[in-house]
Amino acid sequence: MSDNILTSNTIELNAQFSSKEEAIRYVGGLLHDGGYVEEAYIDKMMEREEVTSTFMGNYVAIPHGTEDAKKSVKETGLAVVTVPDGVDFGDGNIVKLLIGIAGKGDEHLQILSQIAIVCSEEENIDTILNAQSKEEIISIFNEVN
Repeated sequence: MSDNILTSNTIELNAQFSSKEEAIRYVGGLLHDGGYVEEAYIDKMMEREEVTSTFMGNYVAIPHGTEDAKKSVKETGLAVVTVPDGVDFGDGNIVKLLIGIAGKGDEHLQILSQIAIVCSEEENIDTILNAQSKEEIISIFNEVN
């Protein structure tokens, strides 16, 4: 994964949220603050969540914008947030790992496949959730190439 897609500026360890909306807006804010998206993208992330949940199982959610949100993407980026106490994404689906995505063009497809590889191993999810540093998380994602 390219060095500028996931940086320590877009990783937050041990966050706490009272709702999935708060969690998604936070992840979107990291993408915005990192210069990957315009602020409008955050609302498109909320719209996506209303259409279909971004909960993927294994305590993972991958919030991202709707198809028409692409115009709000400046460059491809990721935001990773760990939530050890979990946040309820509805229907009893507890999320402990949020991976926000902003993809320029079709780049999100490659990123999604890399995330799928990382998150298909429960061991990797545990490693990310127990990470003591942002660098540890970056190295886990960089191993998948």
